[in-house]
Amino acid sequence: MNNIIELKDIYHSYNEKKVLKGISLTVKKGEIIGLLGPSGAGKTTLVNILTGQLSQTAGIGRVLGDDTKHISDKTKTQIGIMMDSFGLYQRLTVYDNMQLFAGIYKVDKKKIEETLKKVGLYNARNNTVSNLSKGMRNRLNMARAILRESSLLFLDEPTSGLDPATTDFIHEMLLEMKNEGITIFLTTHNMYEASKLCDNIALLNQGEIIEYGNPEDICRRHNKQDQFTIVLQNDETIVLPNAPESGEKIGNLIKNKNVKSIHSSEPTLEDVFLKLTGRKLDK
Repeated sequence: MNNIIELKDIYHSYNEKKVLKGISLTVKKGEIIGLLGPSGAGKTTLVNILTGQLSQTAGIGRVLGDDTKHISDKTKTQIGIMMDSFGLYQRLTVYDNMQLFAGIYKVDKKKIEETLKKVGLYNARNNTVSNLSKGMRNRLNMARAILRESSLLFLDEPTSGLDPATTDFIHEMLLEMKNEGITIFLTTHNMYEASKLCDNIALLNQGEIIEYGNPEDICRRHNKQDQFTIVLQNDETIVLPNAPESGEKIGNLIKNKNVKSIHSSEPTLEDVFLKLTGRKLDK
């Protein structure tokens, strides 16, 4: 199965309020897709539909081959979910939490140690959850999400509030999962994270996807200035258009070792988001 998620004209309303307005999206096997949007854009509603917790008002949706309105128990075992709202049992140890979920998921308990080693929590397996740092709790939530060897993961802000070292650790783990063919549906407010990890991102605003594609391609599409900013060795700054006549000038500057730095004018994802929505992405 090449297409893991297929959505066509998905609508959802709460009473008279339309929350999703014609969402169409395809996610391929082994892809990391990022869903970005301000509060109230419809992100949670869309994820709830994709995980079988909610049925769309209209449109056709398929996840791992199943209709989103009737996701089978067998298919649900292939879906891992890591959401902020999913609590851990504070008085239990790391291992006991995993043992509990292994029983619920009907997973061989031998898988627990393997999973804890994968997320770097094996040495903390006897620590109670209440004594864990935020980063270690995030790793434990990740361990629970991947305990069933899921082929599709839904991750909500997996690195929110974490230190750089823990963030890098989780990023490396997600990229390893991608290389193993696992599909990851990521919601994040971290634009750097989205640019680093995602093959494609969907910008959701007021229930509609207003921009979609590879992060670098999106930034290039919105590069209206199309110019180079060059800082010289004497700290003078010059701006040249991205045009053939600039090539010789730039070449001479580099040849004479006059260049300290060169920057193209592509906007960041955050710039694009602000331009399209008129809002900063909520932290």
